[in-house]
Amino acid sequence: MSMTPGKEQIVVGIDGSPHSHAALSWAVDEARLRGRSLRIVYVFPAMISIGGTAAHDYYPRVEKEARETFEKALSSAPSFDGLDVERDIIPGNPAEQLVAASHGANLLVVGSRGLGTFRGMLLGSVSMHCAQQAHCPVVVVRTED
Repeated sequence: MSMTPGKEQIVVGIDGSPHSHAALSWAVDEARLRGRSLRIVYVFPAMISIGGTAAHDYYPRVEKEARETFEKALSSAPSFDGLDVERDIIPGNPAEQLVAASHGANLLVVGSRGLGTFRGMLLGSVSMHCAQQAHCPVVVVRTED
């Protein structure tokens, strides 16, 4: 149930992985089917400083890489024609930021796994955290691998 009157929204988290691509495709179809707006969220980890590198030197590089990854992920997405789409690139912890983004949403959609190294897992740590902590229903999309 939406916490924002008059705005029914589906939030989808992406990270450039095949699972997040499947989640985005599913969310686009669902937004069309339900007549809802779509908020695409890409969360990138950002550190204050690393190994003596000042944050003002480090952060712009990380943000630039995040924007490039986000744009690449969107370039292979299904058409957004006819949809009200909001695009957000947010620094922080992906699990925490996606849970925060679920406030006021009707649905949160995530891929079952991201770009992490534990490939044998059926459910990644971010998707598990979202399923347990989100403020709305959660759909976890798997690929056929």
